[in-house]
Amino acid sequence: MTTKKLRGAQALLELLRDEGVTHLFGNPGTTELALMEALATGPRLPFVLGLQESAVLGMADGFARASRRLAACKLHAAPGLGNAMGALYNAKFSGSPVIVTAGQHETGHGLQEPMLYEPLVRIAEPLVKWAAEVPRLEDLPRLVHRAAKVALTSPTGPVFLSLPGDVMDATAELDLGPPTRVDRRVRPADDTLARLAQRLLGAQRPVIIAGREVADGNAFAELAQLAELLGAGVFHEPIPYNARFDTQHPAFLGDLTRRQERARELLAPFDLVICVGADLLRMSVASPVDPLPAGLPVVHLSDRDWELGKNHATELAICADVPETLRALLPALRDRISADDAARAAQRLRALAGRNWQAQARAAREPLRAGASIDAPFLMMTLADSLPADAIVVEEALTAAPPLATFLPVRTPTSFYGLASGGLGFALPGAVGISLAQPGRPVVAAVGDGSAMYGIQALWTAAQQRLPITYVIVNNGGYRILQERLLARGRSREFIGMEFGAAPLDFVALAQGFGLQASRVSQPAALQPALRQAIASGRPTLLDVTVAGLPAT
Repeated sequence: MTTKKLRGAQALLELLRDEGVTHLFGNPGTTELALMEALATGPRLPFVLGLQESAVLGMADGFARASRRLAACKLHAAPGLGNAMGALYNAKFSGSPVIVTAGQHETGHGLQEPMLYEPLVRIAEPLVKWAAEVPRLEDLPRLVHRAAKVALTSPTGPVFLSLPGDVMDATAELDLGPPTRVDRRVRPADDTLARLAQRLLGAQRPVIIAGREVADGNAFAELAQLAELLGAGVFHEPIPYNARFDTQHPAFLGDLTRRQERARELLAPFDLVICVGADLLRMSVASPVDPLPAGLPVVHLSDRDWELGKNHATELAICADVPETLRALLPALRDRISADDAARAAQRLRALAGRNWQAQARAAREPLRAGASIDAPFLMMTLADSLPADAIVVEEALTAAPPLATFLPVRTPTSFYGLASGGLGFALPGAVGISLAQPGRPVVAAVGDGSAMYGIQALWTAAQQRLPITYVIVNNGGYRILQERLLARGRSREFIGMEFGAAPLDFVALAQGFGLQASRVSQPAALQPALRQAIASGRPTLLDVTVAGLPAT
C-alpha cells in the first residue's frame, strides 16, 4: 500500500484522472473554492467553464455520450444542483456515465440551515444510479472509485457525490487505490441462443427495431448481417437517442413514430418484432391505441433488464450485451439456415427496395423546391445536403425532427445525437461536450428557437473553446410543437404563451454577444451557401434561419 499526504481537493482531482476523466465541466461557487485552488496548483485537469449549471451538466452529458467514457462535472450547492436537474434528467435517459458533484457546507454546519444548504443526496437520488455524501477525507478514494464503477457499469448512467467543504480542505495520508471496472459484456447461454435462432428463422415477416445500444456497442455491422440473414426490415426506435443503424442500408425503413396509431400501422404487416437494444415502443402523449398490434409476438434483447417486458408481453426476453449476443447469434443462425430460408430472406430484402429509407428520401425530395420562404422540410433537406462526410449532427428541433430524419444520412454510430428525454436544453451545451469528445470533427446542432433558450449560455463556452460547431436555429417564432398539438385538439386557435411575435428573439445579437460569428438567413437561395460556409469555417458559428409560420386555416 502506497500512501501520500494530500488535501481533499487535490485527492479528488487525482482520483478523477486515475478513473480516466479528461475534462472537468463546472461552474464554481463558494463551496467549491478549495477545488478551484487545487485546479490551479495541480494535478492539472482541463476545466471547462459553463455559465449556468444546466449547461454545465449538458456539456458533460454530451461528452459522455460521444466518447462512451467517464465524464465529470461540478455544481454549486443546492441551487446549482437544482438548476441542473433538467439536464440530469436528460443524462439519466441517455445512460450517460457522469460523476456529478456539488459542493456542500462543512459537516455539521447544515444543522444551522445556512444559505445555499439542502440535503443534496436526497435531491439527486431520483435521477441517478447512486448518490452519497463524503463523510470524511479517508473515505474519498473509496467513494470516488465506487462512483466511477457504478456510472460505467452497464446499464451506464450518472451518479452523484456531495462534497462538504471541510472534507475538501482537510489533509490526510491517503492510499488512492486503483479503479475497478465491471465487465458486463455477457452473452446468453447456448440453449437460449439456440431457441432464439430457431424462433427468428421461423418468422415469415420479421422486423427489427434498432435501439441506442446498437450504436453504443458499435454493432452496426452485426445488426446489418442479422437483417440480411433474416430478410428483415429495420426501424429506428421512436426516441432519437443516437444513430442506432445505418440509414443507407437497403433494409432500413426509417424511424418509428411516437404516435401510437401510426406505429401500430407500421408494425401491422409483420409477424415478429425483434427489438435489439431499444426501448420497446416508448411513446409520448397518451392514446387509447396500443402501438403494438394485438397478438404480435416480440423478442427483446437489451442489457437494461428494466426495459424487458416492461409494458408489453415478450415471448423471449434476453438480458445480455447486444454486440456480444449478435456475434454469438450470427454463426448459430448460419448453421441452421436452409437454402429455402436463405432464398426467402433474399426475396424479402429485395422487396424492401421500393419502400426503404432511400426510396422514401427520394420521394420526399420531389415536391421540395425553393420558394419565397424556408419551411422545415426544405431547411432539413438542405442541411443534410450541406454536411461533410465526417460531420456530427445534434438535434433538438422537435417539429423539424421528422424531416431531418427523412433526409439525414446516418453512416456511423457517432454521427448523430438527439434529445433522449423530451426535456429541453440538451443540444446547445451537448454539442460542446460532443465536440470536445470528438475533436476535429465538424458538429452541426439543429435547434428550435424555443429549445435554444433553455441552454443559451453554452454559446459562450463554444466560443471560448473555439469549437467547430455550427448552430442552426430553426426560428419559427414560438413553441411550434405546442401550437400544432393545440390545433389538433380542435378547440382553440389562441396561442396563449406560445408565440414570441411581440418580442422576437434576436439570436444573431445573442450569439455575437457571446463571441460567435452569426448571421440571419431568410431566403431559400441563401441557405446552402450560408450552411457550407459556416461548417467549412471550423469556427463556432450561429445561423438564425427564419422558418415559415403555420398555414392559415
